[in-house]
Order: sequence, then C-alpha cells, then structure tokens
Amino acid sequence: MKEIIIKKSAQVPMDLLLLADPSEAQIRTYLERGTLFIAVSVEQVVGAYILLETRPRTMEIMNIAVVDEHQGQGIGKQLLMHAIQMARRQGMYKLEIGTGNSSISQLALYQKSGFRMIGIEHNYFTRHYDEEIVENGIHCRDMIRLAIDL
Repeated sequence: MKEIIIKKSAQVPMDLLLLADPSEAQIRTYLERGTLFIAVSVEQVVGAYILLETRPRTMEIMNIAVVDEHQGQGIGKQLLMHAIQMARRQGMYKLEIGTGNSSISQLALYQKSGFRMIGIEHNYFTRHYDEEIVENGIHCRDMIRLAIDL
C-alpha cells in the first residue's frame, strides 16, 4: 500500500465529499463551521473528512469519503483513526458520526473502529434530502448515530 498523508486542506474536493452526502448545500453548511482534512497518496487526493465541534467537548465527523477505486485499502480506517486523534488533541470527550441505515459497510467499519450505536434519527434522510437515496438495494431513510468515548 502506498503511503497516505492526512492533512488540513483549504481546497475542497466537492466531488469526493458528494460520494458520502449527495447534498452540496448540506456539505457547504458544515464546511463553514468545520475543519476539512484530506488523505493524499502520490499527490492525489484519495479521501477526506470534515470534523466539527457540535457541543462542548464533543465533535462529529460530518462527512467521510474515499475515492471509489481506493476503497477497501484501509484509507477509511486511517481517516477514522486520524479524526479520533484530532478530537483527543483538542480535549474532546466524545466523537460522533452518523450514517444511513443502508450504509452497511460504513456501519461495519465504524463499529470495528470502536464506535457504538447511540441512537436512530427516524426519517432523517427523507426529511432533509429532496432526492431519494438507495444503497445496497435499501431505501436510506434513517440516520444511525454512533459515538466513541475519548
């Protein structure tokens, strides 16, 4: 596997972020308040995430995405571990992440990385997104909320 460098970025890889969230308007709202990190391999952006403080001592990963052809290579796990490290460095007690009920591989990755399910926001995606989202043949309706204690 090639070396991955994760760093803050002012350049926004919108096409990449849209892989994880189909709403550019939603992405822009949390980009305004959060910090964007990118994963670079051989001068190519292969992944990204946005970290945002949502409450005192709590941060949330608002978007995390890996370029399609680089998925399954451990980059998502590296991004998650980096986010945990960044939140700890900033004195946070908890890191949260949310994903769709249809995002089966993401749910597995988050739990393997130590995140635990803390709740479900029913009909989140049907309320907040105009377009229907279908993954793995499943209609994405509900937001599964997960967290890890730091």
